[in-house]
This record gives sequence, structure tokens and C-alpha cells, in this order.
Amino acid sequence: MPDLARRALLRGAGGAAAGLLTAPALSACGTSSAPPVTSGRVAVSLWTHDPGYVTTYRTAVEDASLMRGSRFDYRMRITSAAPPDIVTRMMTQAVADGNTPDLAGIVLDQYPRVMGSGIARNLFVDLSETVRPFGDRLLKLAPYTVDGVPYGLDSDNSVTVLYYRHDLFDTYGIPEDTGTWEELAEHGERLHTDRGISLGMVSTGDNAAIVNGFLQLLLQRGGGFFDASGELTLDSPEAVEVLEFMARGVRSGVLLALPDPYGSACAAALKSGRLAATAMPNWYNAYGLQANVPEQTGRWRMRTLPRFAGGGHLASTLGGTAFTVLKDKPHTDAALELLRRVYLTREGQILRYRSGGFLPTLKALYEDPELLGTEDEYLGGQRVFNVYRRAAADLPLLHQAPGTQILSDVLGGPVLDALKGRTSPAAALKAGLTAYRQQVKR
Repeated sequence: MPDLARRALLRGAGGAAAGLLTAPALSACGTSSAPPVTSGRVAVSLWTHDPGYVTTYRTAVEDASLMRGSRFDYRMRITSAAPPDIVTRMMTQAVADGNTPDLAGIVLDQYPRVMGSGIARNLFVDLSETVRPFGDRLLKLAPYTVDGVPYGLDSDNSVTVLYYRHDLFDTYGIPEDTGTWEELAEHGERLHTDRGISLGMVSTGDNAAIVNGFLQLLLQRGGGFFDASGELTLDSPEAVEVLEFMARGVRSGVLLALPDPYGSACAAALKSGRLAATAMPNWYNAYGLQANVPEQTGRWRMRTLPRFAGGGHLASTLGGTAFTVLKDKPHTDAALELLRRVYLTREGQILRYRSGGFLPTLKALYEDPELLGTEDEYLGGQRVFNVYRRAAADLPLLHQAPGTQILSDVLGGPVLDALKGRTSPAAALKAGLTAYRQQVKR
């Protein structure tokens, strides 16, 4: 599609560019009118929110073995911004024919903003041929697929596991291999009654945390918000069952109600030992546990999630960041090659794990001897890939749709009402679904 037509589409894409923040002068290289760079020195512009990705890409372009045989001599030009601002500025610049990045890191919950009105198709490189050789050996494409076309590669498999205090489980006789959530809840009720200790948490603060906590367990149970075609699937028995489990857990004390999984209240619960377990993704080890209770090194372990008695998966997922390549730019070919090397090779995926703790998205690496031998000092020297490989083999698919953010906005309040006992789980979900359907008709 010609540039003028693309900009016209973006201007009219449901108001996507209207009223957005005025973008400051952002560093980027080249415009669509310049000829494509096919070899030699190239400064690839990258927009990201996370210093971990900055480290990853800068380390990658200096790695001679990873870059061996490349036509390009890479330099990185990096702009850091908050996740919503990256999408806002990128679309604003595209409308204005300004400087867009060559590579953009889009956080999972921001990606629905580019899923409608042909925005992804007109901004990003179609990665279908890039990923085709990997087939189903490449994980976590689903959240960034629009009309069957993948436009982003996730940086982290974001595998949810159960972190637990090994010492407290041992002291109070909680079996570390409990098979189901329902069985763990029975132990948890006794533990909370006797000692005031909880074996999990739910978020009751910001809307995103409330909905994400519910979605994480719903995915494990075999449900979800949307299917692969973007159709709403929340109206399901599994959704009611999961919210009932969460509400019952809060009432009994098995699940501790906290404003969010990262703030001072959670830190206090971890420090005091009132929170002895939590279901969270792999990245919570560094950003939640080690950040809040570094002094508890060696006391924590992790395992695969207990199953729900009614069925579902051994694992779940929460979060992620996909990198997309902006199309029709002078450095598009160079950016695409860099993405391939860092995200679709064994060496690149191991580099990403070593530099930022990002779990592989290539299935074969969960059997890789180098990673299987990895020991986590914080988790008492545990060989964590023995857990990750079992979890990754039974990871549910997460599908998104253009209306994902709307659903999250209208669902948070009703879910909170159910968790606090102000309404039933079935009524809460009905209220959220009704509000969503009213919104998407507008």
C-alpha cells in the first residue's frame, strides 16, 4: 500500500491517532522516501520500555558469534518510553510521516491497540515467512497474530509457576507435590486458621492487576477471553468456576487480598511470612521476590501449578513483550535480520536468557543441556528448567482481540465486587459481559 494510503487509513482507524499525545522529537533513522540499506554499517532504532531489552540488544550486536555472516554492522539507537507511550508515539509519527522506530517493543496489554482497522498490517512486517520454518516449535505467537498473520515475536514465554516457601511448607506440613488447587486450598484453610498464613494472593487495587490475576487462572483452567478468531469466550462455566474459587479463597484466607503483586503491602506480606506461596510467571522471581525479599534467598522454591480438578493445564502465562519490525523503512531488512538472530536462533535465545532472564520461545531449548544445568541460587540452587520444561509443554494459548482493553476496563470492577463478596461470581461476569457488549456496539 502506498504511504499516502497507509497514512489515510491510520488517520481514520477508529480515531486511533486522533487526540493522541504530541510526540517529542524521537531518535530514529531514515524515512520511507530513502532507499533501503542492504549492507554495511547501520544504526537500528529501537523503542522499548525495559532496560533488560536495551542490555539484550546491545550485547547481541557486539557478540561476534551471533553476528557472524551478517551483511550488516549494527549499532543501536535506543529510545526508552513507557509502554502506552511507545504505541501512541509510533502511531502519531506514522500519521505525520515522521520518524518511527525500526524495532518496537510492544507490551502484551498494549498490543490490542494495533489489532483493529488494519493498523498492524499497515505498520509492521508480516512475519509469516520468517516463522514458517519453525512450525509449532515456536511458542507464543498467538497474542500478536491478527487475521492469521503474526506481526511480533515475544521476548519471554512468561510461564506461570507456583513459588512457595520451602521452609514454611516443611514446618507446617504442606505437601510440596499437592496435585490440585482444591487440595492445596484444604491445606491452606487449615494453615490460615492456625497460623494466619496464605498460600496465594489476589489483586484488589488497579484494574489491570485485578483482571490479570483472574485471566491467569482462567487460562490454566482452559478458558480465556477470546478465541483465535477474536470471538468473545468469557461467557463460560470455566470462568464462573475460577472466579468462585478465587472468591472462596479470599473468604477462607487461602488467598490474600493485596492491592498489587509488587507494592509495599505485598512486600510486607512476604517479609512477615504471611504470604507463603504465589502463582506468578517466571519473571516474578526477579521483579517480585528478589526485589522485595532478597534476604529470603534459599527459602523459596518453585514447581508447576497444581491442576484444577475439573481439568485444564499444568501451567499458565501472564505478560510479555513482542518486538515488531516497522515496514517500508530504509533499515527494515536490517532490523528483520537482527530480530531473526536474537529471537529465532539457539544462540540468540540463550543470550536473551543470560542477559535478561527471558525464557526461550523455541521448544527445543527446554531440553537444551546448557539450560537444563542452570541452577538458581535464590531458589536454593534449584535446576529451574526441570520445572519450566514441564510447564512449557502444557502452556495454554492466549488470544487477544481489538476489544481486549475494553473488556479489561469493564471487567475489573465486577471481578473486584465478587472477590469482596458484594456480588456472586456469575452475576459479576454477567455484568462485565453486558458492559462490554454495550461498549463494542458504539
